Amino acid sequence: MPPDDRGPMTDTGRLEEHMTKTDLRGAVAGRVLLPGDDGFEQAARPWNLSVEQRVAAVVEAAHAADVAAVVRYAAEAGLAVSAQPSGHGASGDADGVVLLRTRRLGGVEVRGEERVARVGAGVTWGETLAAAGPLGLTGLAGSNPVVSVTGYTLGGGLSWFGRRYGFAADSVRAFEVVRADGEPATVTAGSDPDLFWALRGGGGDFALVTAVEFDLHPAPALYGGRVVWPGDRAREVFEAFREITFDAPDELSVWFNRVRLPQAPPLVTLDVTYLGEEGDGRALLARLDKIGDALSDSRRPVAVADLGAVTAEPTDPAPARSRAELLTGLDDEVAGILLDTPAEPVVGVQLRHLGGALAAARPDGGPSGPVTEPYLLSTFGLALNPELSTAVGARQRRYAEELGERVGGRKPYTMLGAGERAAAAFTGPDLARLRAIKRAHDPHGVIRANFPVLG
Repeated sequence: MPPDDRGPMTDTGRLEEHMTKTDLRGAVAGRVLLPGDDGFEQAARPWNLSVEQRVAAVVEAAHAADVAAVVRYAAEAGLAVSAQPSGHGASGDADGVVLLRTRRLGGVEVRGEERVARVGAGVTWGETLAAAGPLGLTGLAGSNPVVSVTGYTLGGGLSWFGRRYGFAADSVRAFEVVRADGEPATVTAGSDPDLFWALRGGGGDFALVTAVEFDLHPAPALYGGRVVWPGDRAREVFEAFREITFDAPDELSVWFNRVRLPQAPPLVTLDVTYLGEEGDGRALLARLDKIGDALSDSRRPVAVADLGAVTAEPTDPAPARSRAELLTGLDDEVAGILLDTPAEPVVGVQLRHLGGALAAARPDGGPSGPVTEPYLLSTFGLALNPELSTAVGARQRRYAEELGERVGGRKPYTMLGAGERAAAAFTGPDLARLRAIKRAHDPHGVIRANFPVLG
């Protein structure tokens, strides 16, 4: 937050004082909610219901001009603005900010011959894939269709197709933004190389994005789905996962999941996508057919628009606690830690195969990569009450401690959890560069990302 020489005052109090001089509601076309207003609590709530956001106000922008007006207003009031299209990725570091909801900044434009899409800041991946898929194209989407393209991409974006095409941020051509001084701009590699680099994976700490233009990629055929086995098959499924990923082509992505939901039997699953024909995909995954007792198998040709059905992740808000670690390998000791010890109260243990283009150094790449660790571990637990949340967090820390030196030195920005810092996502030189860009483009701290680079 910028310094204030008027003495101690809460950010909400500063906002109320400023609103006696300038009405925020009169400055924007969208809805403005303050503490005490009907609907404020719901509007301020993030997607992860276990995260608290004590924001000073919520503004639901009607268009890009509203975004600029909010930035100018916040700068004059000595406040910060934090954008959350859908509430994903909230860290809890939002006390006293003006929370900007950009869900109404819609619009999906797909230029099929150019293999390019332009989407507004509120557009989700589900909407984007529905437009691109019929043209035999895909964006570098993740597993959940309700996540916004913009927020995901600003954090790098780990896609099903990242092994083939790299981070989602690496496909960006241009960002339409509002700068910290309230002025709109289009940012490209040619117009502002430093800011463009920072926005391609450094988070939303440098400008407020109102639209993004990015390359689409060929997807004339897509095969994928989930296979489910009883939990006592975990060791066999893990061995198959390790064998398949040892020399998998970049078009194939495989995720291993150990699942133990409350009052349900333990399960183990493999989620797969393959950018290619069904026959080739089945041949690459033939090892799975040797594992008996499969409870279900949804593998089939998949429309790009239905990519979110592969994992069928929840699309409604819920209280949860997650943690991610990059792993240097999957030796037998790792297998023992992840398979032979009780996971409770963690309900999900996931391993994603990385590598491929994600590990390749790119001269035009952003701060997310390269990621040389071949696997990503993600653990997940419910946070229905403070006691359970604390217990989940303790178990997640024990996993990291037990894995020891097999845990890499950083983690993907979009996988950061509440209580973590942006510094965990970047190399030392990249973090220093990001901080310098932040100071140059937003010296008064008007814009605040979920995970600020200066935090």
